[in-house]
Amino acid sequence: MLRTLTIRDFVIVDTIELEFSSGFSVFTGETGAGKSILIDALQLALGGRGDASVVREGAPKADITADFSVSAAAKAWLEQNEFAVEEGGALLRRVIDNAGRSKAFINGIAATAAQLRDLGDMLVDIHGQHAHQSLLKTEAQRALLDNQAAFKDAGAGADAQTVAATHKAWRALARQREEFETNAKNVLIERERLEWQVAELQKLAVKPGEWSEITNEHSRLSHAASLLEGAQEALAAISESDHPILSQLSSLNQKLGKLVAVDAQMQTVLDCMEPARIQLQEAVYALNNYLDKVDLDPERLRTVDARMEAIHMTARKFRVTPDELPEEFASLSERLKQLADASDLDGLRQQEEKIRESYMTAAARLSATRATAARLLGTQVTAAMQELSMTGGSFVVGLNPCEPTASGVEQVEFLVAGHAGVAPRPLAKVASGGELARIALAISVITSNATTTPTLIFDEVDSGIGGAVAEVVGRLLKRLGQERQVLCVTHLPQVASQANQHFQVAKGTTGEGKTVSHIDVLDNKARVEEVARMLGGVEITATTRKHARELLAL
Repeated sequence: MLRTLTIRDFVIVDTIELEFSSGFSVFTGETGAGKSILIDALQLALGGRGDASVVREGAPKADITADFSVSAAAKAWLEQNEFAVEEGGALLRRVIDNAGRSKAFINGIAATAAQLRDLGDMLVDIHGQHAHQSLLKTEAQRALLDNQAAFKDAGAGADAQTVAATHKAWRALARQREEFETNAKNVLIERERLEWQVAELQKLAVKPGEWSEITNEHSRLSHAASLLEGAQEALAAISESDHPILSQLSSLNQKLGKLVAVDAQMQTVLDCMEPARIQLQEAVYALNNYLDKVDLDPERLRTVDARMEAIHMTARKFRVTPDELPEEFASLSERLKQLADASDLDGLRQQEEKIRESYMTAAARLSATRATAARLLGTQVTAAMQELSMTGGSFVVGLNPCEPTASGVEQVEFLVAGHAGVAPRPLAKVASGGELARIALAISVITSNATTTPTLIFDEVDSGIGGAVAEVVGRLLKRLGQERQVLCVTHLPQVASQANQHFQVAKGTTGEGKTVSHIDVLDNKARVEEVARMLGGVEITATTRKHARELLAL
């Protein structure tokens, strides 16, 4: 529950610090005093949108802090998101400066507005003063019913998600199939072109790196005669002529070896000459090995020439380099496979039918849970209508079959009969402003029972209600406050008198002539005065005070 709320420099609020109790609390005050500012400030602390306009004139920033006790689920969220749990609670803080820059904190740790909203959804449920208008919208009616269904059956929420996801996949496959059917001729032409290109490249079968290998081989074959002649001349000069270099060097080394015995300084010369002889000997081995491999092979040269010509011509045709042909083959093959898969009409139809069946299965489950929730909601709202002076009236949740959508195979429609003997009709067509307000309030109270949110806020949801009905509304909210913390902004004395805790919102002027709003907790004496004001207007009389005490049962 909400334990404290601190508001600084927000709109026309200077500084306010409020402590809340459990049960049913109300906020009252004259029109324009700023009763809803409290709700606006709390919504900002819960991650709502805000800009520089919320900063009090002349102040550098607006600062709102809300302190909540937390449930096990909220505590788990805090731990999962690495926000320390302090004193069994959560401290949500929002700061907006006069330039519109925003900062958010949870338990003193920097957070995002989205994180405030996520946590706030677990702590507070706000029913706004215009809730009855949203009830006229089909989407709002469906969302409300689905929330009820999900509360009663956790599987309903999963079914709704499955319905949305499978409908999206179904439509995507249907569009793909329709596109293929429309462009079948173009697809066929493109597929035939790709098949011809892939076949040509497959027949040529150029391997990665092959172009580099055959160009080297062609160079070697085309210069084989000169290479052979050069290698033979070198071998002859080194080891096979009448006076080969290697023999001369060996003889010279022998002579130098004898001279070393005479003069040791000659050893240095010999040390330089001997490695040269060894290198020449290795050159002989290498030349012999080369000559064994090199051969004049005109036939092989013609084969390599033809291969190079075929590769070169194909590369020009495909507008790539010879080295890029293997990559081009892989790319075209993949495109052909994709096109073949996409143009498999029978396969597409099978996939479409399979996902359609998945959709219809999930939609059927969702329809069943909706039907159960619709009956229960109808019964509960009808019972509440009797308490709210709509005797004989009834509320029905209609489920009208429709074409498959992302929301299922039925449209949700709220129907109401104002009194007995009248067939229920769409809410927007039969309900007056007062009736609509009462029905909206009944739905708000009933749907609040179907949530685990510990704090419920009603912001003037009793608009359009008065008299005896207002007293019933007060009792309903007080009854709800026995299980949850309920905060209510109201203008009705019959509702205010039912509260366990009463705050008065008033507007005044500072010494500097600035308008400020302040909030006070009322004791019994002050409550009599405030309820009397709400009953009698500007002038409070003994009669209105007496009536106020009767309402307050004091």
